[in-house]
Amino acid sequence: MYVKSLELKNFRNIESMSLQPDPGINLFYGSNAQGKTNILEAVCLACTTRSHRGSRDRDIIRIGQRESHIRMLLDRHGNEYRIDVHLRRNKSKGVAIDGVPVKRASELYGICGIVFFSPEDLNMIKNGPSGRRKFIDALLCSIDRLYMADLARYNKCLSQRNALLHEIAMKGRGADQLDVWDIQLAECGRRIIGKRRSFLEEFSGNAALAHDMLTGGRERLEIQYEPNVAENMFEEKLAGCRANDLRMKMTTAGPHRDDMCIRANGMDLRTFGSQGQQRTAALSMKMAEIRTISDNRHDMPILLLDDVLSELDRDRQTVVQGGIE
Repeated sequence: MYVKSLELKNFRNIESMSLQPDPGINLFYGSNAQGKTNILEAVCLACTTRSHRGSRDRDIIRIGQRESHIRMLLDRHGNEYRIDVHLRRNKSKGVAIDGVPVKRASELYGICGIVFFSPEDLNMIKNGPSGRRKFIDALLCSIDRLYMADLARYNKCLSQRNALLHEIAMKGRGADQLDVWDIQLAECGRRIIGKRRSFLEEFSGNAALAHDMLTGGRERLEIQYEPNVAENMFEEKLAGCRANDLRMKMTTAGPHRDDMCIRANGMDLRTFGSQGQQRTAALSMKMAEIRTISDNRHDMPILLLDDVLSELDRDRQTVVQGGIE
C-alpha cells in the first residue's frame, strides 16, 4: 500500500500543492514551519477522517479561507482508490471514496492502513492513561470494525448518561431513566473490555519482541491490561457507584477509565522508569503497531514519521531504520 498522489488546497499554511510520492521511502526536509508535518497530517486525515494532532476541522483550514480540500490516490495491491476530503469552516466535513460519499470512518479503515510516529508518541508511557487508551482504541478500530461500532455506541451512551446525571443534579428529576442507560452502557462495555483483554495479550508479545531488539535483550517488556471493572460486574459496579456519579455528575466506572501496566524487567515504567526507558517502551509499542496491522490486514500500512529519529540515540535510530526498510 502506498500513496500514489496527493493534492492539497488551503490546508494549514499550504495554499496549493500536488505530490506524486515514490512507492518506497519519501523524505520531506526543510526549515521549520514550512509545512512538512502538515503534509503528513493531510495523509493521516484522509486515511482516518481525523487529525493526529486532535485539531478541529475549522482550525486546519488556511487562515482567511472558508474551506479546504484533500485529494489522495491510494494504491493497494494494484487497485487504486481516490479519497476526497472537503473541510468547511461552519459545516461538518465531507469524505468520499471514488466519488461515493462516506458516512462512517470504518469505510475508510477497510481500505487504508496507517501508522503515525510523532515525537509526542514517545511520551505515551509517562503521560496519563487517556493517551494509552486512545492508542489501543485507534489500533483496534483499524483492524476490527465491530470494535469500532461498539466503541462509538459506548461513547454515545456514556455522553447521554452523563447528560442525564447532570440534569438530575440540576433539576432533581429523571433518575428513573438511569437503569435504561446502565443496561445499554454495560452491554457495549462488556464487549469492549473483552476485546481489549484478548487483543492486549497478543499485542504484548509483539511489543516484547520489538523491545528485545531495541534493548539488545537487556530488558523484557510486559503489557498488562488494567480494566476499571470486570466484564461480569459492570452493571453491579454502575449501580454501586450511582450515588457518587450523581454527586460528581459523571460516570465514574467503565472502560473509559481503563489503563495498561507497562513493565520492563518487572518494573512499572509509568512510575519508576527513566525517560529513556519510557521512550523505548513507547517506541516498542509503535513498532508492534506496524506488525499488528500488517498481520491482520495482510498488507504493510502507510508509515508516517514526523522527526522521530531526532529524538532517539544512534543505536535506536539504526534499529528503527532497519525495521522500516
